[in-house]
Amino acid sequence: MRTLCASTLIGEFFVIGFAGLVAMKGDLSQTTVWTVCGVAMLVSLLLCGMLSRPGAVQIGWALQIGLILSGFVVPTMFFLGAVFAGLWWCSVHYGRKVDAIKARWAAENAQREAQA
Repeated sequence: MRTLCASTLIGEFFVIGFAGLVAMKGDLSQTTVWTVCGVAMLVSLLLCGMLSRPGAVQIGWALQIGLILSGFVVPTMFFLGAVFAGLWWCSVHYGRKVDAIKARWAAENAQREAQA
C-alpha cells in the first residue's frame, strides 16, 4: 500500500505546485497562495514517509478533500482533485489487497521452509 499511496502523493505534490502557479493569476496574494500551497505540498511529502503510521490514510483523505475544495480558486482543481481522490482510493484499496497477498505468500513460504 505504501508504494501506491506514495506515488499518488508525489503526483499530488506536483499538481499542487502547478495549481499554485495558476492561482497566482487570481485575486489572492502570492503570500497566501504559496503559504497554502507550500503547506499542502509539505503535507503530501511528509505523508509519504508516514504511511505506515496510524491515521496517515485519514490525513491523506483530508488532503484529497482540500485538493477538491481548491477548485473554488482554480476551477480545474475540481476535476483534478476528484481524479486524485479516485487514485487515492485505488491506492489504499488495492494496496491493502496487495499487502494481504504478500503476507499470505510470505507465510506460505515460511511454512514450506519449516517443513523442509
